[in-house]
Amino acid sequence: MLPRIRAPRVRRARRTLAALLLAFAAAATPAAAAAAEPAAAAPTAAAATSRGWNDYSCKPSTAHPRPVVLVHGTFGNSIDNWLALAPYLVNRGYCVYSLDYGQLPGVPLFNGLGPIDKSAGQLAAFVDKVLTATGAPEADLVGHSQGGMMPNYYLKFLGGAAKVNALVGIAPDNHGTTLLGLTRLLPYFPGVEHLLNTDTPALADQVAGSPFLTKLNAGGDTVPGVRYTVIATKYDEVVTPYRTQFLDGPNVRNVLLQDLCPLDLSEHVAVGLLDRIAYHEVANALDPAHATPTTCASVVG
Repeated sequence: MLPRIRAPRVRRARRTLAALLLAFAAAATPAAAAAAEPAAAAPTAAAATSRGWNDYSCKPSTAHPRPVVLVHGTFGNSIDNWLALAPYLVNRGYCVYSLDYGQLPGVPLFNGLGPIDKSAGQLAAFVDKVLTATGAPEADLVGHSQGGMMPNYYLKFLGGAAKVNALVGIAPDNHGTTLLGLTRLLPYFPGVEHLLNTDTPALADQVAGSPFLTKLNAGGDTVPGVRYTVIATKYDEVVTPYRTQFLDGPNVRNVLLQDLCPLDLSEHVAVGLLDRIAYHEVANALDPAHATPTTCASVVG
């Protein structure tokens, strides 16, 4: 039984836990580093095009017939999350696109905060836009963190399975997360749970056992006709335990980076932001017919 806590201490505890949860999630994305930049430096579609992606004149090649749509994580955006992976794929001949989703009014740069089912609707509209521009019948999706999990809703409930060939999740919270156990305290701090549901619904949706995740994973993790790859690191400090990232079902490949390169020390942020060993596995997942072994040497590949 919890000891009685005086009201001022309860309020302070609520504020502290809320700050911890929000700060922890913010620190887990590349956009956190951009928070100190002036508003004028906000990412734009033109910035992405200048780096070779979000170019709607790009036409998929015979070697890479499907466009690749990159889906950022919580508190991320369409530029910061992909400054390394997008050029990596463009240089290998892919038409690459990225979207912003889950925006909240008055919150610049930090996206992926809105209700995840609504974010999946934004993804559906974006994939349609990309397919129309490229003339391709299907796309491949690559997402980091929430961006590796949210597309599952699109595939299951919004008709995405007919338009997607493969989903590659980098450190995805497919079955939610305990955020190192902090979320287990939520029942003792009802005010914080209310805060997460009203102000940042995407965080509440990602708590293990949430109504959103219960609906998402009911009836199995996958849908027919889509190939799934999950790339995880055992040093993930955000999606915990890390094995909850893995999917069950046909056409699934679950990859633990340390099985491929024991020297890879990437945690949740680095695995999406700059880990070229993970990127090599992404490339293998997008073109399995020409996959090559991923090793520690892939860092220079």
